[in-house]
Amino acid sequence: MAQDIETIGIADLFGPPSPERERADATIMAAASGIGFMAVRDFPGDAWLTPQKRARLLEIFALPEAEKQKLLRWNFDRTRKNVYRGWFPLQPTAVSYKEGIDMGPDLAHARTTRSDDPLCEPTPLPAEQALPGWRAAAASYYLAMEAVGNALMRSVARGLGLPETIFDADFDGGISTLRLIRYPLRDPNSGVDTSGPEFSVVHKGETRTVIGREHADSGFVTLRPGRRRGPAGEEPRRRMDRRAARRRHAGCQFRPIA
Repeated sequence: MAQDIETIGIADLFGPPSPERERADATIMAAASGIGFMAVRDFPGDAWLTPQKRARLLEIFALPEAEKQKLLRWNFDRTRKNVYRGWFPLQPTAVSYKEGIDMGPDLAHARTTRSDDPLCEPTPLPAEQALPGWRAAAASYYLAMEAVGNALMRSVARGLGLPETIFDADFDGGISTLRLIRYPLRDPNSGVDTSGPEFSVVHKGETRTVIGREHADSGFVTLRPGRRRGPAGEEPRRRMDRRAARRRHAGCQFRPIA
């Protein structure tokens, strides 16, 4: 039987020790050690989940193609030096038909970047004149989700009976990624045969498009806003992968605890 994903109010995680915080910790621990997923609400920065705020961040998808091309990463433009950070365009024949941008901590933090490490390289961002105010909005969202990730990690530590700050040092100066991503409907006249099982499945008599294969996220904690359909069935998303500063943790997963 499928399990429901519980919605947990986490306002008390941002306050001092209290019976309410202990109850929130216990609920989070139950979700982490069970289904491995949870929905959270009532946290600083949750105003970013309103339709108006979401639309502000997703304005980057309305940029002209010429502006998007300035943000491309190396595997789509070999003249670029950025390997991981940057824009990935729509690929007509790919099963996962999507476009978006991966942004690193330099979006929100003044720190030295490194060109020899893909996770620490500078993020190509749209010019201020191309998208006025967007950088500041994206940085604000990044910081809000970073704070939520920190609060959840401290809650998990308490739930494990560990000092609540035990994970702090590993995430200080972290390399978390903010990904903005859009899955538009594929043009049926694009010449791509989408009748195969890798492109669609039939569920309860309804044909549904496959937008991504089974995979594991590379972050320690992955934060996603609630699902919301865009115009014409498009699926715009934002995702924050909380990653540790030390490379030995970069591949960790936030999985159910045995």
